Amino acid sequence: MQTSLVKSPTQSEKNPSVNSKISPWLASALYPLGRFIVLPAYFKEIEVIGQEHLPTAGPTILAPTHRSRWDGILVAYAAGRHITGRDLRYMVSIDEFKGIPGWLIPRLGGFPIDRKRPGIGSLRHGVELLEAGQMLAIFPEGAIFHDGELHPLKPGLARLAIQAESLHPNLGVKIVPINLEYQPTIPQWRCQIKITIAPPLEVSHYCLDRPKESGNQLTADLETALRAIG
Repeated sequence: MQTSLVKSPTQSEKNPSVNSKISPWLASALYPLGRFIVLPAYFKEIEVIGQEHLPTAGPTILAPTHRSRWDGILVAYAAGRHITGRDLRYMVSIDEFKGIPGWLIPRLGGFPIDRKRPGIGSLRHGVELLEAGQMLAIFPEGAIFHDGELHPLKPGLARLAIQAESLHPNLGVKIVPINLEYQPTIPQWRCQIKITIAPPLEVSHYCLDRPKESGNQLTADLETALRAIG
């Protein structure tokens, strides 16, 4: 049995298509700028623990906690091309697609998702990226929380992972829990950041012919893993 995340062609035709790409020249310029200049200049210390848990190949979902607008670039710092040899793809709130960020994000692997009313185009594109063996970053809390506490996870990440795995048995989707901890909690000039990466969850270990129950269990296990490293 497969989930209904990706609807029938008739239904999906009513939704605009969603695409993302990575501009080689833009990524080659901005990633080193962020990694070696911007981040060291802003943060007093960046500590990364558990990078040995990052897959260097195969469909992967990075599942970080969400604490500030710095999170996306810090996840790339901890798990991107300089560490794994892989460029990250991002599922980003549609609210961020404005002005200069709205021009940059889709050229650096990002694609929009409406958190209130997720469109089938965004979800389908997420599945397609996993089918292509990409590394995709999704913030499972769904929003930024400045209190340093883990908030209930949204079910969409687990459903997306199970959908991709059920469409292609033995695809090998992995979900990597990542905790970002700022000191102080709200980032400020010369603050510290600790990034902790946990061993991945294997989506194939969940019962794919019971997608709803499996999704709930996977979400619960991801939450448990995030609490353990938080």
